[in-house]
Amino acid sequence: MTRAQKTAFTLLSIFAILLSGAVYSLYTKKWRAPLGPSLQLPTWTPFALPATWTPDPRATKTPLSAITVDSAKPTTTQPPQCGATPVMHILLIGSDARADSYNYGLADVIRLARVDFMNETVTVLEFPRDLWVEIPDIADNLDGQTHEKLNQAYLYGNPGFQYTNDPAQGPGLLARTLALNFGARIDHYAAINMKTFVNIVNAVGGIDVYLPEPVDGRAGEDLSERLVFPAGQLHLMGDRALTLARIRIEGGFARAENQNRVLCALRDQLTSPEVVKDIPELIQAFRDNVQTDLSPAQISDLACLGTQIQTGDIRFVDFPQSLFVQTREFDPVFGKNVSILKTDFEILREYVHQFNEGAWQATSAPVGTPGEEVPFCP
Repeated sequence: MTRAQKTAFTLLSIFAILLSGAVYSLYTKKWRAPLGPSLQLPTWTPFALPATWTPDPRATKTPLSAITVDSAKPTTTQPPQCGATPVMHILLIGSDARADSYNYGLADVIRLARVDFMNETVTVLEFPRDLWVEIPDIADNLDGQTHEKLNQAYLYGNPGFQYTNDPAQGPGLLARTLALNFGARIDHYAAINMKTFVNIVNAVGGIDVYLPEPVDGRAGEDLSERLVFPAGQLHLMGDRALTLARIRIEGGFARAENQNRVLCALRDQLTSPEVVKDIPELIQAFRDNVQTDLSPAQISDLACLGTQIQTGDIRFVDFPQSLFVQTREFDPVFGKNVSILKTDFEILREYVHQFNEGAWQATSAPVGTPGEEVPFCP
């Protein structure tokens, strides 16, 4: 090799190294960059609880223990699994929008997931959508009105209304509403509309749902058989799964229970050997059809945990029904009384504090015959 050739080869080698470094740097930044605007929440500080606080005696559905760490899985000092942060709190939203966009739509499903990468557990808490709450940023657009139903926060934050300058739009305003009213700790968000939910269920081949009792959603002029679900084991494709999750003829709490069954079934399908290998492709296929500030790296961490976690360590919990009273509140937006849930916010804050700290001891929710307990997620 001549001196000129050696010089050219050296320069090309240096250029190749520099180029590969630039490509790797760009890939790394893109891999760790959030897929949507990050939440703009104030620094989280827990609500201070009395040293002698104990669960509310009316908590007959999903009781809490005293302030202790969940004994279902002992705390470990090992590094977090999948190279992730030790704990991640994710706001999960199911929008009732039927279009591909997220310009409009109420928060039909509101769940807060606490993902513990240290102990390989996931706990999912449901917030009733009909809670009458203070919503930031809306007063200027609603003639001074500061309160609305919880599910309205998501609608008012999205581009259709845009009552906020929050870069995270609907998920951002809903996250700040939950933090303001209940002290919820939220690190990230993920929202999907009805069309995307249907497509995801279809993409995994449908889900298997067990109903301890039949569900009949027929009412008014809609007497379609599509609203009838017999008791027992059912295999549901996307449209049927969505229909079951949205039936509320027996009230919001019964609806939430059916939603939990659907989510449990989807969890089972996503963690099945037949599907888990396809999770990266599923993530790629639906990444442009969701609202989220998770990065591809964080989604990969969650998928990694999904391959290792035991199905029994993903629990769905909710507030005791006895804490809520169905009543009506005059809503100036609609000019009439609307149905809301009234509750003691201080008690709910205590429960949320326990959830934030990982001290919620989940038990199965009573369904079916009196006294029988059947877990949503076996």
